[in-house]
Amino acid sequence: MSFLKRLAEAFTKRTRSGYAYPNSQTVFETPEIPLSDIMKLYERDACCKASVDLLSAATVGMGFYTTVSEEYEKAKEAKQVVDSFNEDVNLDALLNDMARILIACGNDFWLKITPEKVQELKRLPIDAIDKIEYSFLSKEKLKLPYKTEGYKLANKYGGQTLKPQVAIHWKINCTSASGFGTGILQVLLHTLVFNSNQRPSYAWMKAKIERIMPKIFEKYAGPDVLALLEKANDETIQKFEGVIKNRPEEGAWLFYSGKGDIKPVMLDPRARFEYYIDHIINQFYLGCETPLPRLFSTPGFTEASAKAALDLQDMLIKPTQRYIKRQVERDIFDVVLAQAGFNPAEAQVRLNWGMEEAPVPEVADLLKAAELGFIRIEEFRKNAVKFGWELWEAEPAKEVNKDGI
Repeated sequence: MSFLKRLAEAFTKRTRSGYAYPNSQTVFETPEIPLSDIMKLYERDACCKASVDLLSAATVGMGFYTTVSEEYEKAKEAKQVVDSFNEDVNLDALLNDMARILIACGNDFWLKITPEKVQELKRLPIDAIDKIEYSFLSKEKLKLPYKTEGYKLANKYGGQTLKPQVAIHWKINCTSASGFGTGILQVLLHTLVFNSNQRPSYAWMKAKIERIMPKIFEKYAGPDVLALLEKANDETIQKFEGVIKNRPEEGAWLFYSGKGDIKPVMLDPRARFEYYIDHIINQFYLGCETPLPRLFSTPGFTEASAKAALDLQDMLIKPTQRYIKRQVERDIFDVVLAQAGFNPAEAQVRLNWGMEEAPVPEVADLLKAAELGFIRIEEFRKNAVKFGWELWEAEPAKEVNKDGI
């Protein structure tokens, strides 16, 4: 079967009826904020990028290894199949790239190139999926969202609908009945309406502050001036007007031989904006859900504060780690094992975060090694102490003189 034909099997034209109830209809859902707009915030705001990268590295950056049930008769072969697949598709790199997108916008989409026999996994562009199609469970007056029926591609990617079986949809923090997840950056892009009063998004406010700041420096480093030229003629006034308008950004001194006064327009020192700016920035950091960027940008953090920040971050990433682990085991490992002829339920191939630890010897292993002569008596005694044994050195024999004393 050709590659194009296999790829075409990933697409389907949806019917109006769903699987839940013969008369039910499928509906399409789009994200409230386009996922591509969320990633633009990640790409263009240093605070957002740092927060997402730190959380992503803490989630999957340590790598992973696989284990298998030792009771399974084909345990070695099953583990080898999964490990070979992980190496072929470079699953470690895929998870690292996916974790950033997942944490930032709450979603990521993978395509199984050959769905009937998975041999390759391909990450889709974040703007590839335009809508999610799902059906309702309908019975009399009951109408509840039931199951995902397909993923509709954006028009620039063909506009067709992917079958759910050929796509892996990574999503976290699903609110309400939404088929889309929610990342940490959505809240920074949302506006808030309360009693007909609308608050702009925090991303908009922060961007506006940063846009105005260079202008404030330019304005008050070379302030506007009010020129008072007593009894000056029109020609002199026009000359002053032209020089003032065309002065450099750092300002300029003007001289006049007649009577006059020049007063710079200064910033009132009573205008205290730092409290308002701190509030916006603090809200931004709260939205990014990790205090670590502040450790690098704000002086005064103690070692205890840094440890508390790391403990808080660990609490935030553990649910995401568990979710990724279960999704990989169910949608990747079990599928690879089944298509290779193994029983996934019995093999129980599991993903474990971190580096595989070397086996720790037990007391029985130490005794057996000493019995077989693999280790010397001195080595046995030193290792026995590590297991809590209390050992004493033999007391030297007392010398006896010729009188027997």
